[in-house]
Amino acid sequence: MSNTDQTINQSTITEDVVRPTHVEVNLSRLRDNFNAIRNHVDPAKIMPILKANAYGHGMVRIAQLMEELGADYIGVAVLEEGILLRQSGIQMPILVTGGILGNQVPHFIEYDLTITASSIVKLEQIEEAALAMGKQAKVHLKIDTGMERIGVHYYSAESLLEKAASCKHMQVEGVFSHFARSEETDLSYTRLQLERFLETLSYYDKRGIEPPPLKHIANSGAILQMPETYLDMVRPGIMLYGVYPAEETQRTIEVKPALSWKSRVVYFKVIKPDHPVGYGSNWQSDHPIRAVTIPVGYGDGYFRSMSNKAKVLIRGNTYPVVGTISMDQIVANIEDGSAYNNDEVLLIGEIEGKNIRCEDLSEWAGTIPYEILTNINTRVPRIYISE
Repeated sequence: MSNTDQTINQSTITEDVVRPTHVEVNLSRLRDNFNAIRNHVDPAKIMPILKANAYGHGMVRIAQLMEELGADYIGVAVLEEGILLRQSGIQMPILVTGGILGNQVPHFIEYDLTITASSIVKLEQIEEAALAMGKQAKVHLKIDTGMERIGVHYYSAESLLEKAASCKHMQVEGVFSHFARSEETDLSYTRLQLERFLETLSYYDKRGIEPPPLKHIANSGAILQMPETYLDMVRPGIMLYGVYPAEETQRTIEVKPALSWKSRVVYFKVIKPDHPVGYGSNWQSDHPIRAVTIPVGYGDGYFRSMSNKAKVLIRGNTYPVVGTISMDQIVANIEDGSAYNNDEVLLIGEIEGKNIRCEDLSEWAGTIPYEILTNINTRVPRIYISE
């Protein structure tokens, strides 16, 4: 039985989950987050970013919710993500924001996916494929204003815009760029990128092109900190899921985490003094302790680098994870506390006023919240709840 795209009542989760380790996604919180963003950026359009399995939340189910809520576009990173959404019945516009290869273009057109065109060569490949198929391709032009990934440089973008305007078998729906540092306190580089982008876009005003393509550049950090970046459309990513892009980012829109990661105690033991725990025998106690085993590990995305740093919540108490994190199991030291088989274990989330944040895991792992969320393996079932 698969729970990957199942929405169930919270009270039945224990009975229905095949695996004790699972993710709960609160659709009500996602709905509230989306509406808070929409109200804040109005009248700009919204393109929720659903790449990397919707930041670990489950791409298909979240796309269904976004379609229900009336999002204007969906953004994904790779062709396969777009195809999966089309095969799952999603009909709204989908922009694939990543780089493409020429032999992929017919698949974009076949599945009515909007293509990121980042060079004249790419435009030629798109035009050729669309002509051969007798269809119109949909494209957004990518301008590099300071990331140095894909996209034509802002200082030589006019030739790309002119080439796109001359193509007969494509519709230029949008022009976009991406910020490198919009979550920071110092926004000077972000302002420079915006200035470069706006200068590039002046091409359409100078030529009186009506209507001009949709202009979009604002990611989560810019949405929170720079209203002047909203333009025609914004692209909320991690903030849609209730996590702020950085600790220093201004909280101008209230969003709440939609994801909880849970497991259960599967074994209880008393460990004697000087008996090491786990691979490498790198942790041991000098006194008797009680310990529990929990069926989650780095194979699920619970990073090995959190060994001897991470904490879990059991029965309202916070306990340290001890020993090296295994592929499928961790051990928590509960000292002289009480825990029993089948007790719920909170890995990320909140219960009775206590919480373990995604940001906590990123600190223990020496990474960023984005990586924590997107690395929760697909073997971890996603359960969808509404409050």
